[in-house]
Amino acid sequence: MQNVQVAEIKNLMKSYGSTDFETTVLKGIDLSIYQDDFIAIMGPSGSGKTTLLNILSTIDKPTQGKVILDGKDITRIPNKELSKLRRDKIGFIFQDYNLLDTMTLEDNIVLPLSLNGGSPKQILQKARSLAELFGLTEHLKKYPYQLSGGQKQRGAVCRALITDPKIIFADEPTGALDSKASKDLMRCLKSVNESGKATILMVTHDPLCASYAKDVYLLSDGSMKCKISQGTDRKEFYNRIIEVQSSMGGDFL
Repeated sequence: MQNVQVAEIKNLMKSYGSTDFETTVLKGIDLSIYQDDFIAIMGPSGSGKTTLLNILSTIDKPTQGKVILDGKDITRIPNKELSKLRRDKIGFIFQDYNLLDTMTLEDNIVLPLSLNGGSPKQILQKARSLAELFGLTEHLKKYPYQLSGGQKQRGAVCRALITDPKIIFADEPTGALDSKASKDLMRCLKSVNESGKATILMVTHDPLCASYAKDVYLLSDGSMKCKISQGTDRKEFYNRIIEVQSSMGGDFL
């Protein structure tokens, strides 16, 4: 089967500050992302992983280089077109869920499609199908304050998936969860990825979380240092991630 490219980064650089006090956070990053990829980006604190995610997800802009998403260089397109691309082609999962407290979980999930003016019946059917997949059917009429952290985050994933985005960007998705909720969430993400429902790029400091991905890239000092690919055994993959982290040193939180 032919690989379909979803996104591509070419010679990506990002600097902050003035010429005399310039700090370069990303130093010539190259990365290709294909349909059904599940990529984890790891690196020590200050390595540039969050900056990379922000640029890829259109939240920030690079100082130099290209970011191709859905065949378009998002560093060059007008803001109106960029907003449409962000709405239609990108799904976001944040550490703090970003659910609206005044809306039920079901209403939170359907919100992106409701704003696009779709058929209410079809939107609800899709939301309920996703909720069933993520074990949330009995919680759809509850409000966020009535849900556990794991339930809220799985609801946030449903909301990210409901528009059928080209790619989902996840920023420390298990950062606010306990170990059981983290494992439950990662199993769900792995399942939707393997079923062809999601291409995922995730930033994480947690090697256990990263071991659910297909490929792990390690950043250090603004540069890609290595790529680790999964084998047949997730525990062995986890151990290799730990070994590479240890060899690189530094604080990976």
